[in-house]
Amino acid sequence: MCGIAGYIGDRPLAEAREREALRLMHRRGPDHQEVERHASHGRHAVFLHSRLKIIDLDRRANQPFHCGEKSFIFNGELYNYLELASTLTAQGLTLRTRSDTEVFLLWLDRYGMEGLDQCEGMWAFGLFDERDGSLVLCRDRFGEKPLYYYKDDSGFYFGSEIKFIFALMGRKLPVNDDHIDRFLVNGYKALYKSGMQFFQGLEAVPAGAWLRLDRSGQLQECKRYWNPAYDQEREMTFDQAALSVREAMIDAMKIRLRSDVPLAFCMSGGVDSNTLISIAKRTFDYDVHGFTIVNSDERYAEIDLVEHAVAELGIRHTAIPVQTTDFIDNFRSLVRYHDAPVLTVTYYAQWLLERSIAEAGYKISISGTGADELFSGYYDHHGFYLHDIQNDAPLFETSLANWQTHIKPIVRNPYLQDPQRFVQNPAFRDHIFLDAQKFAEYLCNPWSEPFHENAYATSSLLRLRMLNELFHESVPVILHEDDLNAMYFSIENRSPFLDRKLFETALEIPIRHMIRNGSAKAVLRESMRGIVPDRILDSRRKVGFNAPLFSFLDRKDPATRRWLLSDSEIFNHVKRDRIEKFLDRDQLPNSESKFLFYFISVKMFLEEVA
Repeated sequence: MCGIAGYIGDRPLAEAREREALRLMHRRGPDHQEVERHASHGRHAVFLHSRLKIIDLDRRANQPFHCGEKSFIFNGELYNYLELASTLTAQGLTLRTRSDTEVFLLWLDRYGMEGLDQCEGMWAFGLFDERDGSLVLCRDRFGEKPLYYYKDDSGFYFGSEIKFIFALMGRKLPVNDDHIDRFLVNGYKALYKSGMQFFQGLEAVPAGAWLRLDRSGQLQECKRYWNPAYDQEREMTFDQAALSVREAMIDAMKIRLRSDVPLAFCMSGGVDSNTLISIAKRTFDYDVHGFTIVNSDERYAEIDLVEHAVAELGIRHTAIPVQTTDFIDNFRSLVRYHDAPVLTVTYYAQWLLERSIAEAGYKISISGTGADELFSGYYDHHGFYLHDIQNDAPLFETSLANWQTHIKPIVRNPYLQDPQRFVQNPAFRDHIFLDAQKFAEYLCNPWSEPFHENAYATSSLLRLRMLNELFHESVPVILHEDDLNAMYFSIENRSPFLDRKLFETALEIPIRHMIRNGSAKAVLRESMRGIVPDRILDSRRKVGFNAPLFSFLDRKDPATRRWLLSDSEIFNHVKRDRIEKFLDRDQLPNSESKFLFYFISVKMFLEEVA
């Protein structure tokens, strides 16, 4: 894991700007930094790399890495580098290092961008060819690693983080007010549908795509290298589905344990993290160390399940109590680092978790991102599932009864109280942008944007929703926050569920198997029988981290209240009297608590970053 940045333009880049960018890149790569400059045909190019050593700790693996006249800067990991290295050496190539970086570059040099089809990993890279001055920028299939870019008359700029681009430019871009209003009204699930950023003109290289620039910095080509067939469902029994997931899950985990530095696990009481932990421990005999944020709110506590898994698996474990003191100061630092509003209070807790992992000496954290979207893990999925199986009367009646018994008592979203809502109205999505119309009235200027859903070639409503969540709604947000929270402490975050083979395996599973006996992620649970402790597999609780905002924020404190209501750019967006009313109430419904959090996050962003 590293940080990358670069520039192509008519003039040399001021060295002071390069130094500032490297200073800002230090958290992403504290082990080695380097600048490489090129000048030819009246054009100038600069490439910066900041390295966090993960595989092959020797300086021979530092970047930029070279092959002939090609220069390569790379952020991420090529997990199947050993297999690709074997192919290359069998063809007569000699490797100078043990690094995945060298393998990646040699593979691309030999097979071109078509060779990405054989690569499994997470990456954002820049590949510069000095012969023609061209530059290729590329991101991994799921967008685990960020890569932004901006172009104006002064040149083309790119970087792993927005602040790197601003440092190279010597200025910031204007704030995108429309995107701020989108966040305030529709919430974080709307942000990655638009393609916009919180700064005007800034863009991101799309996940699963590469773009090519000529020597003048003009975009010549943008191409998706991954276009999976989404309608891959095939006939199989439930047990066959579980076996295929078990094999793919173990394979995904095997290559993500590859490292020359110690790694830790983000742990909860759920099936996702315990799948990863249990495979690492019981299949690969890895010395697992799990880290858990302990929720002080009993409604969301799951420490009993965590302690059970720790005892049965015989692993090391660290519990981290939620720290509510110094919230404002800590949160301000976090917003500054994100170059954007922090999108949910959950990611403040995740930041506390990554801090503890770093303090324990680890350089890698492993998390369960993507399991809900691959295997159907959210409460509204039960309604989409009922829509899909409505023509199978026996299964529908059994599933409806299971919903009444197991799901109805724990669902809080009022729109999800009717299990047949999506059977009767498959297009209904008001539960996703909950109370958006009300929040729009809190803004100073009218703003609205209807829910938009990307189309996929699938006849299943449930699969359509899971694909949208995976590529446009929840997972892009999680990956964005995970990357920055981990990199704040110079930690690489890995997400084994975001594996191409596992994704394709999940697409093949018949929808009727996705939920069973009222249990979500039924196939994943059964696939892990005998590996994950039974008590974890049989638990129906879906907790995650939840905490009322007022547990972090003492709104009764005069200084806190003064700051919240103090003059700020935020009040060009939000009516001040609405916030005053929020602060005067003892409790807020979940949706209003989220809005107040969005307000605080945007306020800090406008004051500290913009």
